[in-house]
Parts: sequence; structure tokens; C-alpha cells
Amino acid sequence: MRLTAKTDLEVPLGAVFANLVDHAAWEREAVQRGVEIERPADMPLTGVGAGWRIRVPFRGKVRKILLRIDDLVPDDRLAVGFDGQSVAGGSVLEVLELSARRTRLRVVLEVKPRTLAARLFLNTLRLAKGRVQARFETRVGQLGARIEDRHQRGKAQV
Repeated sequence: MRLTAKTDLEVPLGAVFANLVDHAAWEREAVQRGVEIERPADMPLTGVGAGWRIRVPFRGKVRKILLRIDDLVPDDRLAVGFDGQSVAGGSVLEVLELSARRTRLRVVLEVKPRTLAARLFLNTLRLAKGRVQARFETRVGQLGARIEDRHQRGKAQV
């Protein structure tokens, strides 16, 4: 299943990308939402190959997922892959400069099932693709709003 969404931000391109690769901030936010995070010792801390083992509650069960950065092109694109017991896939976050203070963030998420149960779940989501797509677009909009908020708070502190 593939979902795509975009949002325009009133933030310079460099600041948007810096927020996307701020691992510590994303880790703090995930922990606040109940996600357990572990950094594997055999992976680098930043850049391509960096990874996290996460345990996230989803649909009544704790799911274990390995996240890793697959591709990183500064001020252009960040690709993150994930492997779980029942699903695998990846997400590509692309930034495009619209003007000196305006940036477009485009997010593509692709999920592939590994088990029969995951295949049935994804087929159910495909039947409701309109609602799933709308929720995904809302989440990407919320991501953009968080990036704008972080940027505004950072400017206020300077």
C-alpha cells in the first residue's frame, strides 16, 4: 500500500531538513507518546545506516520494528526503511524550496505485508483508501505544523 501527501511550510528549506534529521527531538517525542526506543550498538548514530529498535503499541499488541535511515541527501531527501514481524516498507521525505522562506514537504509511505494477517489488514485499508489517505494527509499536515512551531520557538530563543 502506498500513500502520498504534501504540505507547504513557512520555514526555510534548511530549517525544515534540520528538523527532519534531529534524531534527539524525534526520540523524545516518540517516548512521550509511549514508544520504547533502543539504539543498536552495531549501527551508526547519524547518517545512512543509523537505526533504532522500537516497541510500539498498535491494535492491542506491542509491535517490534527496526527503523533505519536508507538514504540521506542534505536539503533534498530522507529515506527511512522499517522491518517488522508482519510488515516492511519505507518512507521518503522530500523537501523542495518554493521561496527563501517557504518549503514544500512531500511524504511517501509504502507498506508491504509479510504475513497473511498483515495482508488481510492492508486489504481492509485499501477498501477504505479515501479515509486512510485523508488521515495520512492530516498527519503530514500536523508534522508540518510541528516543524513550523519548532522553528518559531527556535527563532524566539535567539
